[in-house]
Order: sequence, then C-alpha cells, then structure tokens
Amino acid sequence: MLPVRDSLRVRSPLPSARVALAKRLIPLALDRVPTRIHSASGPPLQRVELESDAPQIDVIRPERLTRRMAHHPKIGIGEGYMVGDWREAPGTDLADALVPFAASMDTILPKWLTRLRRLIDRPMPRSMRNSIEQSRHNIEAHYDLSNEMFALFLDESMTYSSALFLPQQPRTADTLLEAQQRKIDAALDRARVTEGTSLLEIGTGWGALAIRAAQRGAKVTSITLSREQAALAEERAQRLGVAEQIEIRLQDYRDVEGQYDAIVSIEMIEAVGAEYWATYFATIDERLAFGGTAVVQAILMNDEHMRRTRSSYGWIQKHIFPGGLIPSLPAIERTLDDATTLRMTEMSAFGQSYADTLRIWRDTFDARVDEVRALGWNEEMIRAWRFYLAYSEAGFRTGYLDVAQLRFERPAEAVRRADGG
Repeated sequence: MLPVRDSLRVRSPLPSARVALAKRLIPLALDRVPTRIHSASGPPLQRVELESDAPQIDVIRPERLTRRMAHHPKIGIGEGYMVGDWREAPGTDLADALVPFAASMDTILPKWLTRLRRLIDRPMPRSMRNSIEQSRHNIEAHYDLSNEMFALFLDESMTYSSALFLPQQPRTADTLLEAQQRKIDAALDRARVTEGTSLLEIGTGWGALAIRAAQRGAKVTSITLSREQAALAEERAQRLGVAEQIEIRLQDYRDVEGQYDAIVSIEMIEAVGAEYWATYFATIDERLAFGGTAVVQAILMNDEHMRRTRSSYGWIQKHIFPGGLIPSLPAIERTLDDATTLRMTEMSAFGQSYADTLRIWRDTFDARVDEVRALGWNEEMIRAWRFYLAYSEAGFRTGYLDVAQLRFERPAEAVRRADGG
C-alpha cells in the first residue's frame, strides 16, 4: 500500500495560535534532547550548544515541519521525514539520531506541559478498530505489501519478528538465520512442542515456526489473515516435505474451534488492539487443552507509557500498522485475571536482540533499496520504512520497548477442578 501524496500535504490553513504555540514548544523540547538540530533557514529550533560529536539532524524546511507538528505532533515528525522536511545529517545514523528522543520520552517536555496531552492526542479512527471484518484489512495493509519486498531484507527463513542472539554473538546478517531459529526453538520448547503435539499457531507469518514444529513431529494448525503469507507458507511447507502435517487457514483467531495441546503466537498481540485483548486471551484459554501450554511473544512497553498511548493515534498506526497497539506486561496480567483461567508462569525478555535484528533489517533494506524501487515503491514509502525500522530500533536500544516470550498455563487447582478433583 503506497502512500497517497495528498495525505502528506501540510494542512492549511491552521489556526495561527496553534502554529505560534508549536513555534514556542518545539525549541523548548529540542533543548532537552542531546541531538544537534541544524536548521537550514529561519530562527534556530534549538538554543543549547552540544558537543560536535553528538548525532545531528538537518532540518531542511523548518517552517513546513513546524506546521506539520502544529497540525499533529505524533504524525508530523514521521511525515516530515517521509517528504524530506528533515533528515539525518551526513555521518549520522538515523537510529543514533533518534535514540536521544526515545530516551527522553518522559522528560522531553516540562511536567506542566504534559497536561496539554489531551489537546494533542487524537483518537485512532474507529474505522481502524480490529473487528473481525476490519482486522483483515489492517493486516493486509502491512503484510500483503508483497512477499518479494519482505524477502529483500528478511533472512531466508522469512521470519518477521525478533531474533534471539546470544551474549557476545556477532550481530550480522550471516548470524541472523541462526538467531531466528534459536528464537523459534525457544518458543516451541516453552510450549513443550514435541512429536505428536497438536499445535495451534495464531499468526502464521511465512510459515517458519509451523515448519519447525512439523519437523519436530507436531501436527500444526496455523491461522493468518494474510493471503500473501498463507500462499508462500504453504509453498514452503510443501517444498520442505512437511505439508501433510500443517494446515494453514485464512481465519480470524476468534473463529477457531477445537482444543490443542499447545498454542504459540509470535508478535501477533500487537495487532489485536486493547479493545480485544480480553477476547484474544479468552480464545487462547478456550482453545488450550487442560494441561496444555501457551506461549506468546510480545513487544512490550512500560505500563504508564501504554496507558498514555492506548487511546491516541500516531504515525506508526497511520503509515505502518493500522489498528496496532503495544501492550504492557501489567495490562496482560490484568487481562488474564479478568478474562481467563490462565496464569503467566515464565517470562524471558530479550529487547536488545530486537534492536540488533532491526539494525540488520535496515542495513539490508538500504543495501537493496534499488530492488525495492523496482517493485514500484516511491521515495516517500522507502523513507517511511527506513524511519519505521530506525524508530523501532531506537525504542529497543533505550529500553522504551522490550520483547519477551511469555508462557501461560492453568494453575494446578484449575486443572483439578476441571477434572472433577
């Protein structure tokens, strides 16, 4: 889905008071961030002097960027990068330039100004809410961009989630496949998937986990809403000789029936939406056989940050993941208590591995950008994905974001009650 240029135009006219307020607040915020801001024209956007070796951002069109920020701060920054209103300076890596912003999320504005959040935040359009009908459209908007595009920057397993690197292990494209397989094996081990296990996978991706589970002797039912992913996953399973052990369905998780010894869902919860977290975990609870184990790999954020962002609409929802929201660990635990008989029995976090994974993806994407263009991508979309990958990397590098594998089981007393004990 390529962006429509009209959607990136600076909205005009804007109330002059809103623009004037933005002109006052932007330098106030930038003075608190240790990234140098060089403005090509007009008054400086930053008033403090920083060391010359600090990462630098060049603002090419400060007036247009200010108007974007005045219209919608959470969207204006990313769209400004997409259209070239600002860029990383020569010699500065984009993620390095964004790290200080991610690290300053709680301090970038004075406390008294955070009270204006309700005037800045805008709710996600109701058209993006993850109903059964809309979820398919939201998933297609991202995952059906084309299998060929994803193959340009992913490893050969076509795994589009965090790898799991070992301490001191090289973080390179050559080691990414091994680290991805380690992540998959860790999830399958936590879910106790062995020969004869009936496994439900919620979110097929391109089939890497389903294929690995089938190679262990499991019988896999894997569901997805992406036709592109389903087609390639089926083709890969056939090619590797495990197609008879894998059933891939174009199906919403809410429509699944039956029970399974194990359930695994890798970075799918981020697409569920807070409104449907209870339904998602209740479905896992209902589909998991007694004595079974579920594993969810989830991107996580601090609970306070999640509460502040759960009702707002930002650049990532508009341009990358429609309807998406990253949960917090406490939010997941509250949902389990309210909607299920499940309890979390293990958590293994590896956020820095995600930062490394994203850096490898971005480096590979940049190295093959001419091939991306050959697929019909325009420069705005290319810059959107470069910003998305760097923006996400900065979040994991600073700990603003984390990723973890969570294991869920029923307490022994719940199992005994179900068995009549």
